[in-house]
Amino acid sequence: MKFSRTACLKGEIAVPGDKSISHRSVMLGALAEGTTQIRGFLSGADCLSTIACFSEMGISIEQKEDLVLVHGNGLRGLKKPAKVLDCGNSGTTTRLISGILAAQEFDVTLTGDASIQKRPMKRIIEPLSQMGARIESLAGNGCAPLHITGTALRGIHYHTPVASAQVKSAILLAGLYAQGETAVTEPYVSRNHTELMLSAFGADIRTQGTTARVYPGRPLRAQAVTVPGDISSAAFFIAAALIVPGSEILIKSVGVNPTRDGILRVCRSMGADVTLLNRTDGPGEPTADLLVRSGSLKGCVIEGALIPTLIDELPVIAVLACFADGETVIRDAAELKVKESNRIAAMTEGLRAMGADAAETEDGMIIRGGQPLHGAVIDSRNDHRIAMSFAVASLAADGETTIRDADCVDISYPEFYADLRRLTRS
Repeated sequence: MKFSRTACLKGEIAVPGDKSISHRSVMLGALAEGTTQIRGFLSGADCLSTIACFSEMGISIEQKEDLVLVHGNGLRGLKKPAKVLDCGNSGTTTRLISGILAAQEFDVTLTGDASIQKRPMKRIIEPLSQMGARIESLAGNGCAPLHITGTALRGIHYHTPVASAQVKSAILLAGLYAQGETAVTEPYVSRNHTELMLSAFGADIRTQGTTARVYPGRPLRAQAVTVPGDISSAAFFIAAALIVPGSEILIKSVGVNPTRDGILRVCRSMGADVTLLNRTDGPGEPTADLLVRSGSLKGCVIEGALIPTLIDELPVIAVLACFADGETVIRDAAELKVKESNRIAAMTEGLRAMGADAAETEDGMIIRGGQPLHGAVIDSRNDHRIAMSFAVASLAADGETTIRDADCVDISYPEFYADLRRLTRS
């Protein structure tokens, strides 16, 4: 797919529902008693993989335009699937569902596409095994396919070496079935959608500092869930409006959960013109409209506790850094190497091909802004966030940029290119 410079971006947009929350709403809805109503569900390939897996285990799920109905069977209502469960490209599906399946009264095999079969699963196998789970990597390499034999679990207190919402969530979901308290302590707080949603569905869950604790025994009750706009998807439009001169866009009803709003904090550090309007801070997930205007940017340092709040936004933040005055340093982000692709390598190689001064480090990137970008041929590596990041970069680059395998954006945002075209002005 080919892209080129645009004069500016103008208009209003609503990005699709949050991917993390969409996954979790189906999972908890399946384990709850009654029918969970989900509005704003993200119908991307990853979330559809979650629906497919639970459908295979006897959960009736209806999709009616903007409404998804999950007819839950309770915590013990899943049935042994007739075939291998295919998680597609979804690491969230694979890791979170493993915590649930570890405690069932049947065995099951999980697999996924070529990317999933390379992504590390030892990070969930280890703590779940400490709880008594029986999980085998069939290839013997700590990756999917995974064969899980359901068994009785016991609560543990696990200290995660890396802040990871997927690891934390897998353990907490297993804890719903375990004997005694299950606790997870992280070095920094990762996104807390699982904790918020478990609480809303009636689970006995408590958080203090970087520790979350869940206690078994309470049934989950169906809920009405409204999924806010995904800030990870909004990040691409934020960046596009900031780097293309003369741009002004309004992004409606975006989730601004403080465990996910790192992109907004980076924007403030860079001196970006991003204003939050119509903020809602009731129970559950906070939202706001984001008014974004182009302007001058400055480099900054992104590290430490900030990283878990923007791990998925770092590729497009690297694009922002190319248009900032001075140096931007990203560190403590080695997790980027084990996403759908090695995102550190993918971004630095692609940005250098476009003329940027970008260097890869062991756990991040160093980008010196101010070098004009030009078109290039970019390998997306079948990674949706890489493809979208370079589509944004092309809007402020001379010449034509070609992105290979650009349709991989269907994983999280099928209408991304159409929405981007609606905002561009020639």
